[in-house]
Amino acid sequence: MYRIKDLREDRNLSQEAVAQVICTTQQQYSKIETGKSDISGEKLVLLAKFYNVSVDYILGLIKKPRPLE
Repeated sequence: MYRIKDLREDRNLSQEAVAQVICTTQQQYSKIETGKSDISGEKLVLLAKFYNVSVDYILGLIKKPRPLE
């Protein structure tokens, strides 16, 4: 569903490290990554800024990442 797992793994980051960025627990982040829990808009924006990609890329709406402007 989301591309957050691919983004995280491409950068060799742990779930714990990314969870800290979006102010959540590793357990909750794992649920988001696996699609068992939804991500809030606020946390989605934090991830987009952290990875410097557009939200539409994270959501799978476009195929190639666009950097934030």
